[in-house]
Amino acid sequence: MTTEPVVRAARPADARALAELRWTFKQEDFAGRVPTPARDVEEAERWIRDRLGDGRWLARVAESEGRIRGHVFLCPVERMPEPYEDNDPVGYVPNFFVMPSHRKKGVGSALLTALQEHAGGAGPTV
Repeated sequence: MTTEPVVRAARPADARALAELRWTFKQEDFAGRVPTPARDVEEAERWIRDRLGDGRWLARVAESEGRIRGHVFLCPVERMPEPYEDNDPVGYVPNFFVMPSHRKKGVGSALLTALQEHAGGAGPTV
């Protein structure tokens, strides 16, 4: 039985699943000729846990049947102060992925909407 994914804030405890999805996502770049990774997934897991834990980055995940099926990350980028415009941070989306089995079902749109709702109120422009 497939349930509709629930979009929520990513937590440091999600780091392993997010790292594994990142590795899956990057394998798609090689169209079946996947090289041996230059680093292990544990490195990505630590990196993601650190950034989610200290608030440097934020992420939203789509979860269904107890598993993360997609994610989107946002890295706030500071802007130099200027005299005539605001210098609010802008948001850079470095990673956005939905499992193939959940594509074209509104999951990606739901992730982006959740990210925009969070960032739009008190943070970077996405």
